[in-house]
Amino acid sequence: MGKMLELAISKAAALPEEQQEALGRDLLRRIDALAELRADIEEGLAQLNAGLGRELDLDAFLKRMHEEHGRKS
Repeated sequence: MGKMLELAISKAAALPEEQQEALGRDLLRRIDALAELRADIEEGLAQLNAGLGRELDLDAFLKRMHEEHGRKS
């Protein structure tokens, strides 16, 4: 286990049990989200390696993302 994680766990152990449980839930959600992202990246790389990629119009992509997420350019 890494030193930072060991330090975080030792500090978390000093918290009240309710806060420890909340912290544990948050950490598990983050770990699950990272695992999902890693799987998505691996799938994308496999598709690119199989020649299934296509050129991306970055300007159009950013415009669409801004529109979907309510940001103005």
